[in-house]
Amino acid sequence: MEYFVLQVQTRGEARILKLARAGMRIAGLDEENYGRLIFPQRTLTIRRRGKTRTETAAIYPGYIFIEAEKLEPELYWALRPIQGIYKFLKSNTNIEPLHGEDRRTLLHFLEHGETVAASRVVFDENNRILVKEGPLKGLEGRIVKVDKRKRRAKVRLSVYENSFMVDFGFELIQTAAENEKEEK
Repeated sequence: MEYFVLQVQTRGEARILKLARAGMRIAGLDEENYGRLIFPQRTLTIRRRGKTRTETAAIYPGYIFIEAEKLEPELYWALRPIQGIYKFLKSNTNIEPLHGEDRRTLLHFLEHGETVAASRVVFDENNRILVKEGPLKGLEGRIVKVDKRKRRAKVRLSVYENSFMVDFGFELIQTAAENEKEEK
């Protein structure tokens, strides 16, 4: 399977995904034969004014992916007029599937489902983050900044040479060494 990229209005991905699926149905195109639309999301725990709530946000803000063997012209013309869809990447005249590191990163997140949960991490004696399980496992080299208080890790992602930062939530696991210190 190949993964094609639609650049869409940022923070409007969920609305545009519904419109795109409706546009495909109207054109008589089903997702099984013409391509599955994918909108990868992450869950974040947000604390504001003493209240904690869980929200979902886009892993790739401003992008929706199409999983298909090839991009059929019928699908292109069904999606093109939808308001909020800007273009196919690399460009509308040169539509290329994801490849290389971009493709591997997308598949890494999709292994954890379309909505990924918080990773479970520990910190070593040098205060470096070690991911034990979750979507951040294997992406430790891309972590740019860690905020222990907010329990967020800023990760550098890219799509076709466009680099951007995304916050991922994590749960702190208490290590055996910390348990021993508390017991003494």
